[in-house]
Amino acid sequence: MNSQFDTDLQIGKSNIDTFRSDVLEGLSSNPKKMFSKYFYDKAGDQIFQQIMKMPDYYLTNCELDIFKNKTQELADIILGNDEPFDLIELGAGDAMKSSYLLKFLVQKNIDFTYMPIDISGNILSVLNEKFSKELPTMDIVTLEGDYFNMLDKATSISKRRKVVLFLGGNIGNMDLEESYNFCRELNQKLNLGDLLLIGFDLKKNPHTILNAYNDTEGITASFNLNLLLRINRELEADFDVTQFQHYQTYDPASGACKSYLVSLEKQDVHIDNHIFSFEKDELIDMEISQKFSKADINKLAESSEFHVLAEITDSKNWFVDSIWQVV
Repeated sequence: MNSQFDTDLQIGKSNIDTFRSDVLEGLSSNPKKMFSKYFYDKAGDQIFQQIMKMPDYYLTNCELDIFKNKTQELADIILGNDEPFDLIELGAGDAMKSSYLLKFLVQKNIDFTYMPIDISGNILSVLNEKFSKELPTMDIVTLEGDYFNMLDKATSISKRRKVVLFLGGNIGNMDLEESYNFCRELNQKLNLGDLLLIGFDLKKNPHTILNAYNDTEGITASFNLNLLLRINRELEADFDVTQFQHYQTYDPASGACKSYLVSLEKQDVHIDNHIFSFEKDELIDMEISQKFSKADINKLAESSEFHVLAEITDSKNWFVDSIWQVV
């Protein structure tokens, strides 16, 4: 067991420099945009916990259904030839879903090391404390940072077979071109025979999807606005969050579910010596949550040189965890 993080999230100098650079780049773009990976500071983590509990936010329960009720099926595919392996979770969050698999593997005395990767040091410290109590015999190495940098670090730490988890439909937080590039790069980081278990939110009734991201209680809106508050706090900016409004869209033809913040008045925002001017009704592109068909998934796997070993769906067939192997 080890823990290298403070429970009060204080990102290091190199991370805050990257945060500043990404924010300045996004606000200099046309249209202005944010990088959704920065939603998850300590406050963002807490708000997302609320989102996952909303009745209309079906994604968590769908994938939880898979990990809770089809654990044996998942484990049988992952274990393969029974050789020791590293179980690497990209964007681990609170590991609510993966914990069912972790407990199963520990109970079966499987030789593995759990390596959760997350940009939030706060959530990783919570994870480390949680599993030190619940699964004290499990080897855990927490890795704070971007996916690929930390995947390189995980590979340098251990040469064992890798099983990578990328859950929660997080692949949908990229546009289609980005998702293709991501999967190709991920393939290059892994070795022949390594596995990737990747979660996809499937296309379904568009009202079901839109309702999941457009709650009347305003929790999703506060999740988006919290990123502006984080920029104010960590980069000493001066966003007036009362002058921005959340707006959600879903295009069932393309599968793109997108969230925006709308500037309610003509205004300027200052970060360091930079001034960013907003027109009234100007948008900030905050996040995409792409939805997929089975054909979309197979095309993505094939183009990134993975072989689809299995597809495990929830009881409603709304979500699929697709298991790919490097070939």
